[in-house]
Amino acid sequence: MSNEIKKSVKTDLYEHHDYYAIDELLTEDHLLARDAVRQWVKQEVSPIIEEYANKAECPVHLFKGLAEVGAFGPSLPAEYGGGGMDEIAYGIIMQELERGDSGIRSMASVQGSLVMYPIYKYGNEEQRKKYLPKLGSGEFIGCFGLTEPDHGSNPAGMVTNIRDDGDSYILNGAKMWITNSPVADIAVVWAKDQEGIIRGLIVEKGMKGFSAPEIHGKWSLRASVTGELVFEDVRVPKANLLPNVSGLKGPLGCLSKARYGIAWGAIGAALDCYDSALRYSKEREQFGRKLGQFQLTQKKLAEMITEITKAQLLVWRLGTLANQGKATPAQISMAKRNNVAMALEVAREARQMHGGMGITSEYSIMRHMMNLESVVTYEGTHDIHLLITGMDVTGFNAFS
Repeated sequence: MSNEIKKSVKTDLYEHHDYYAIDELLTEDHLLARDAVRQWVKQEVSPIIEEYANKAECPVHLFKGLAEVGAFGPSLPAEYGGGGMDEIAYGIIMQELERGDSGIRSMASVQGSLVMYPIYKYGNEEQRKKYLPKLGSGEFIGCFGLTEPDHGSNPAGMVTNIRDDGDSYILNGAKMWITNSPVADIAVVWAKDQEGIIRGLIVEKGMKGFSAPEIHGKWSLRASVTGELVFEDVRVPKANLLPNVSGLKGPLGCLSKARYGIAWGAIGAALDCYDSALRYSKEREQFGRKLGQFQLTQKKLAEMITEITKAQLLVWRLGTLANQGKATPAQISMAKRNNVAMALEVAREARQMHGGMGITSEYSIMRHMMNLESVVTYEGTHDIHLLITGMDVTGFNAFS
């Protein structure tokens, strides 16, 4: 951490908000995990995140801390570097991380849900033992290569490809908008084989022809490192192919895992904005009265906590279904879409309640708002998730 950033620390005053006593539905393990991550965010993330966001610099030193608090693969087996917890614990951890910053949650989501999960789910035992413990400990950083420059919402249209070459595959193509890619040690990459079937491969940093240039100029997720993946005749050993999946169900299964975490995470951003607005309304005076004494202020705060509470209940039920193996991709899409839209609306209302101060880095709100503009798009856009729900309830595919 630079000396300049060290000088600009600030205190995290966040207080817990649980209007419907949802904590009573959680286990002791859930609460312990939440408290540990919340304390870590208060100590390690909140004091520095505004400066890192201002500089558009990723606090890569936090990868080790994320590993130490169990943020990488919380619901994967402990023997493979995961946390051995359930899906609700995973969601709660993502919520606490995003309360700090969406970019920090993205770092953890990608590592756990989009790199560790497919290696665990679709890989063989040799691959699991080789990569998962190092990913779980933060020794390795991973990224996930699906989205392409010309194929975002339509991953089936990908042109990245592999061709058989003896004991290796030759990989060509490019991926875009890849979280962690410039600093990643490995990439789980999806490409079409010579029969047009989508396959997953583990591509390691240093393989000849593999590069990961950083994307600059982002106004969103500025404290998260984002880049491309470029493959020019990269020779990937056949031992690096994920053997237990083929077709689009492979990457889509990973996305469901990550989208579930986002549905929880977005609530964290909303809670932070609500907490700031509530505190500001009790401290700030206008026309000789506290802002919180005005009816319009109370209306905004009441609507915020109502929508947050509805989102909390939605993900708790979704987590219960996930623990039973019953959560469907369409149900996850509904929760991701609803909760991110809710968080964006809460952030915008909170920004207005802070007046001019709401656009400054003294408060977290504008950073959350900018971050959420990415969250509402990645892992399936707002409209794509709407169509997933529409297809689920009607039985008609509007995508084709």
